[in-house]
Parts: sequence; C-alpha cells; structure tokens
Amino acid sequence: MRNRIIRSTIVAGLTAVLGMIAAQSGARADDTAVIWDSIRTDLFGTREVADGAGKVALEAPYRAEDASTVPLTVRLPTEFAKDVKSLTLVIDKNPSPVVATFTYGDAAGNGERVLATRVRIDQYSNVRAIAETNDGKLFMTIKFVKASGGCSAPAGKDPEEAAKTMGKMKVMTAFKDPDNVAAQEAQVMIRHPNSSGLQMDQATGLYIPTHFVDKVAVRTGGKTVFTMTGGISISENPNFRFTYQGNPSDVMSVDAEDSQGNTFKGNSTPSQS
Repeated sequence: MRNRIIRSTIVAGLTAVLGMIAAQSGARADDTAVIWDSIRTDLFGTREVADGAGKVALEAPYRAEDASTVPLTVRLPTEFAKDVKSLTLVIDKNPSPVVATFTYGDAAGNGERVLATRVRIDQYSNVRAIAETNDGKLFMTIKFVKASGGCSAPAGKDPEEAAKTMGKMKVMTAFKDPDNVAAQEAQVMIRHPNSSGLQMDQATGLYIPTHFVDKVAVRTGGKTVFTMTGGISISENPNFRFTYQGNPSDVMSVDAEDSQGNTFKGNSTPSQS
C-alpha cells in the first residue's frame, strides 16, 4: 500500500511538472506567434504569407558562434527568382526586427539568386526570409537560431578608430563563367560601425548613439542589381555577397548612405577568375 502511494505521488508530481513545462512551452509558442503577427501586420497588412518551401532557401546556423556576426544566406532557384521583386529579412525578437529589404533591379538576372550577409541576433529567435513576387505574392522560409546579446555586443573598434575608416569600401567580382553574363558573383564590404544604440562605450560607460548604414544601391553597366534599406540588425562593417547578371568588362558601382546622412561611394573594375 505504502509503495503504491509513493508511486502515485511520484506520478502526480511528474505530471504536474510536465504540465507546467507544456504550459510554458505553449506560452512561448503563443508569444512567438503574437510577435510575428505584429511584425507581419506592420510589413504586409492582411496579405497572406505562404510557405516558401522549394522557393526560398534560408541557410543559418542553429547555434551561432558569435551573435554579433551571424551568417545568413538566401537562395532563390532560377524558376522562381525571375519573378521575385524583393527580399526581406526579419529577426523576430531583435529590438528592430526588420533586418533589411532588398529590392531587385534589371541586373539581378534571371538565373539563381544568392544573397548572403551577416546579422546581429539579440536572443533566441526565428529568422525569416520573405520573398515578394511581381504579382504581389509573399513566400516565407523560417530558421530558428540560438544566439544572444548580438545587438549589445561591444564594437570591434573604439568609435574614434572606426571613424577614421568609416565609409571605405571594397567591391570585388568573381566571374564563374566570363561567357555567361547571368553567372556572376560579387561582394561588397563597407567599413562602418553600424552602431545599434545598445552598445556601451567601454571608456565612458555611456551608450554609443545609433549610427548605421540604412541605404545601399549596387549597379553594373548602368543597371541596378539591388537597392537595400536596412537597420541596426546588420552587423558592424556590412558585408553583402550576391549573384548578378552583367558583362565582365563593366565596372560595379556602390552608393551607400547612413542614418546620419553621410554618403559613401565605391566601385571596382572586375577581374576575371
């Protein structure tokens, strides 16, 4: 009898604990749903956001090595990419959830589109890549990333040192096939602290004011590859790697602007490889 009572007590205790865990998990799930619903409404109103499986591939680490520089890569297959006009990256639980929106131009090409960048992630969160097609349809793919503290992580350089090189760019192109103008790759790197407003100056103990690259336009041969509007979730020293369609002899030009109105320019004569 005593053993049955003990077993019953243990079972009851385990049931209660599991119930609490389930309730907490449900609350977390509900919380996640509420957060995304708010973001979705702000971005797209009541428009349907469909499952992007087979259309939008998002690569992200399950557990980030460095929350302040988390690599993300989005791939749009050829048959879908030709109809895509923009791509938006969202990190649900960041202070500023919308990472950036990339609006494609004529030089984005009709082949597979690849776009890679590095972001800050403030806490464990869903990361979303949402493609909008020319007819206004939306397709989304989600990855869950374990990372924390990325938005408040100390900058790599002190503000004075960062200011000396701010705005300097490196634009590189690597041609996979010089005879196929639709199969080109490029990388744009911009020196900029991209201060989130949540980082503390280690010398003064004061918060560093928000200061980030919020606009980028990439062109080649007089045609736009993409324009970007971004926020504080892009990592320090913004870095973009992408495919495009262009002539190997054309120069790629980049125009950028930050949240304080500073403008920067860069370009590079392509080199075949």
